[in-house]
Amino acid sequence: MAENNPTPTGTFKILYFAYASSHTKKSEEFLPAPMQLSELFGTLDKKYPRMKDKVLGSCMVTVNLEYVDMNTDEEMELKAGDEVGIIPPVSSG
Repeated sequence: MAENNPTPTGTFKILYFAYASSHTKKSEEFLPAPMQLSELFGTLDKKYPRMKDKVLGSCMVTVNLEYVDMNTDEEMELKAGDEVGIIPPVSSG
């Protein structure tokens, strides 16, 4: 799914999975760093209208392969070279 592009200088990479990828029409993209984790959802919602409601409200987030809590880790700074995963819930059937 990820294209494994090198991270451009001064940016961090976001990987979109499942419905997040469908909503953004992308599997990955790069955003300018640094950025506070608390700003991430607002930034994405501006780029992709209604993303907060449709995707981000129920997703899990990873930073450098470690799960983060958007409520308690909100002061975390996303730095150049970081990798963020947006992982919506997965249903089974």
